Amino acid sequence: MKLLALKLLLDTRVLLWWLADSRRLGMGPRKLIQRSPLVVVSAASAWEISIKKTLGKLSAPDDLAGQLEASRFQELPITVRHARAAGALPRHHDDPFDRMLVAQAQAEGLALLTHDESLRIYGEAVVTCSSIG
Repeated sequence: MKLLALKLLLDTRVLLWWLADSRRLGMGPRKLIQRSPLVVVSAASAWEISIKKTLGKLSAPDDLAGQLEASRFQELPITVRHARAAGALPRHHDDPFDRMLVAQAQAEGLALLTHDESLRIYGEAVVTCSSIG
């Protein structure tokens, strides 16, 4: 798999690290995002951020759509096809947001860039931050 040519779907944590310019997002993943021909963010991530922000579990920008636009990231809506694919995934992982991201990556021919090593079980559609040098 040629990393520089990957079209990326960012997982929620990676997105938040990017937006906060956090050092937790290493140089390898940061360069991969910068050089990708396409970076998308799922509506599932916006939904997850909104829920967790309301519960006081995380801090995130109030203007998420504006931040995505400023970063030149495209929005990826959730479709019925995505929902059916997420429901049909093997039960390796039970987080519904992560399952949706995996399903969207697979359905759209994207690489899900994630910090979550446990998602690697879903195959080539998943690229972990730790696997990027």
